[in-house]
Amino acid sequence: MQVQAKYNARVFLSEQMTRAQGLRLKRLSEETYQPTQYARDLSFAEAARRIQVLEAEIELANSF
Repeated sequence: MQVQAKYNARVFLSEQMTRAQGLRLKRLSEETYQPTQYARDLSFAEAARRIQVLEAEIELANSF
């Protein structure tokens, strides 16, 4: 049972967004005035997707 618990913890931690992603997403969400894009409990993949979208919005805004 303990081995299963350790495995589940590893899977959970590997699916969570990283600290670097969290910091970057928070900064980007504030920069784009979209604070709801940041949430502490996002998965790694969802955080990456939101970062990509926000960076694309900033890039588009800077192209004008």
